[in-house]
Amino acid sequence: MSLADGLKEKIRREGAITFREWMRAALYDEREGYYRRRAERWGRAGDYRTSPERSRLFASTFARYFADLFVELGRPREFFVVEAGGGAGDFARGVLDTLRRDAPEVFHALRYVFDETSADSRRRAAAALAPFGERVEFRPLHDARAHFEKGIVFSNELLDAFPVNRVRTRGGRLRELHVGVDEGGAFVWVEGELSDTKLADHFARAPLPEGHTAEVNLEAGEWVARAAAALGAGFVVAVDYGDDAAGLHAAPHRREGTLRAFGRHGFADDFLQRPGEVDLTTTVDWTHVVEAGERAGLRTVLLERQDRFLLRAGLLEQLERETSAAGDEAEVMRLRLEAREMILPGGMAEHFHVLVQKK
Repeated sequence: MSLADGLKEKIRREGAITFREWMRAALYDEREGYYRRRAERWGRAGDYRTSPERSRLFASTFARYFADLFVELGRPREFFVVEAGGGAGDFARGVLDTLRRDAPEVFHALRYVFDETSADSRRRAAAALAPFGERVEFRPLHDARAHFEKGIVFSNELLDAFPVNRVRTRGGRLRELHVGVDEGGAFVWVEGELSDTKLADHFARAPLPEGHTAEVNLEAGEWVARAAAALGAGFVVAVDYGDDAAGLHAAPHRREGTLRAFGRHGFADDFLQRPGEVDLTTTVDWTHVVEAGERAGLRTVLLERQDRFLLRAGLLEQLERETSAAGDEAEVMRLRLEAREMILPGGMAEHFHVLVQKK
């Protein structure tokens, strides 16, 4: 039975389900979920390209930043970098390469922990990171026994992929959008009562305007809390595209929320009809994530646009370092173009932010 048929059978048997449950199945079902199936999701042949794929400068600049945090933590004998949602290992390989070459003191103290749900991605990452041997281990951040005395928990484009609840204000009441099945067998939106009191709490300070739809990413806050609990001392660094709560919930152009479906580097038209075949994502509510971290004992160090962060973290200096080591002029030109893409006005990085919180 296909994933879509299985979901329809469940709905017919038990009634409409929350979109959070539907989205979790569409993305993370063990057999057919988008992030679990063996498929070419990355690169030009896939559905999207992340920053580490677009340029190794992204990872090498963060490696410089991690080296600075290593010093701030007192040059510990064992320095953990835990990457959650590491995909095929592009970022990890760039960080490890850079630290081995440019910061041997940090590299010798480094223990790189790689957390990735997809078995296919873990296999790719294991092959990519094999040259680093015992410096890399594969295990989940959410393991109850996980404890990292001093280090960094890092994620890039992870929070936007967590399953979300969808809500709408109608007649002054907050209603939840569930997923049902119509007489023709198609998935459809069904308004109903809230499935979780936390959804109402989310809008207690700033009510959702009448007629507006919004997504609530409760799991993003839960993830930050887990990251904080796993750290003895250090930093939680999250990179993603997002906005504050006011910009997400009250803006006229976001009246229908921020849910998007992607396939082959473009938008897919229908969120519901092809579970497991397209990527589903929402814009991160940074207000919610910051507050969740602070409740978990983290202090916010910065939240700024990715392009500004990369410049301050030494992107241009790293560009000079990489071009001096380049093998030919074509590689030099490629590096310069990649750097421009990351910092020019209107580029991709202008829509992303970097959140750094400290414990």
